[in-house]
Amino acid sequence: MFFADKPYISEFFKETVRANNIPVVGTEIAQQLGLHSGTNIISEETAVEMARAAHTLKIYTTSENAIGWIAKHLEFSSLPEKISLFKDKIKFRELTQPLFPNFKFREVRLEDLKTVDVTDFPLPFIIKPAVGFFSVGVRKVTSHADWRGIIEAIIAETEKSRNAYPEAVLDSSSFIIEECIDGDEYAFDAYFNAEGEAVVLSILKHTFASETDVSDRVYTTSKKIIEENLADFTRFADEIGKLAGLKNFPAHIEVRRQDGVLLPIEVNPMRFGGWCTTADISHLAYGFNPYLCYWQDEKPNWDEALQGKDGKLYSLVVLDNSTGVHANDITAFNYEKALASFEKPLELRKLDHREYSVFGFLFVETREDNFAELKRILDSNLSEFI
Repeated sequence: MFFADKPYISEFFKETVRANNIPVVGTEIAQQLGLHSGTNIISEETAVEMARAAHTLKIYTTSENAIGWIAKHLEFSSLPEKISLFKDKIKFRELTQPLFPNFKFREVRLEDLKTVDVTDFPLPFIIKPAVGFFSVGVRKVTSHADWRGIIEAIIAETEKSRNAYPEAVLDSSSFIIEECIDGDEYAFDAYFNAEGEAVVLSILKHTFASETDVSDRVYTTSKKIIEENLADFTRFADEIGKLAGLKNFPAHIEVRRQDGVLLPIEVNPMRFGGWCTTADISHLAYGFNPYLCYWQDEKPNWDEALQGKDGKLYSLVVLDNSTGVHANDITAFNYEKALASFEKPLELRKLDHREYSVFGFLFVETREDNFAELKRILDSNLSEFI
């Protein structure tokens, strides 16, 4: 069964579940999201009965908002425990410690942030909520002298986002301080089938504007990125899956390559990229449907999918409000001007920036020799579009 939840579900997702008769749990929120007529909507009671009756059950969520429902209604299953292994970044670091025994991390409670002594923690390091989402409250610390200002900014940011996401998605009561992992950053979607085998469905390189940038502005996939990383990322996911005993389990995984070695940033459970992004860009770029791959236990035919893709970049652009202007003071966002900044826009998704501090998501195709158009949006705070 699939869960549809806020903040967003795409038309591609809606059509996928309707056309393939995939059961969607009819929560109150799901019924407010405009699912297509004819969608196989099942009651919450039926969903619980199905979970009790099934030895294994395929569950997919469009949003981690649904994790709260799973924890409440499927507490008799092993699923909430599996989710917690990944959603709680402290538990995740403890889980993966056998693979990465020298990785340094520590937990700090919110009430201790202003008094904790971090002078003995090697620079640079990352601080973020132990349970977090969408780079909220995430900072890179490069100098101990900056610590006080960073803490003040984190507290203000997490307080502002407190009501935007459920506690199961964003909980700022506890933070993790961990060593900074250098190297190129990637995000990829995968699922673990009934035998526990990892199947990779996308690989995107996360490009940053600067050394201190931790934003989610641009993610790019290409034939070269897939071919250079597919085998290693599959092996990496297999190792994580075996540690956690995962079966019939979708995940969105973030890693860095450091001197050829893959190191985990985090594993986001029960979903692919949030807001129906990374699964949808795989479809736009390569033609297959990641939701169906998981549902039908299929692997992408990458040889076929990558034909004719030489020299092309496919990017997800997150139009987050980095303008420095409060959302309530922004009358409108000039989407047409933003579209005109790219040679081949594929899809634009407009959002209410007052609710989520995001103007929208843009999917684009770019020639490799025109990376400059991606660099421009990376360097921009988007103020020219408001």
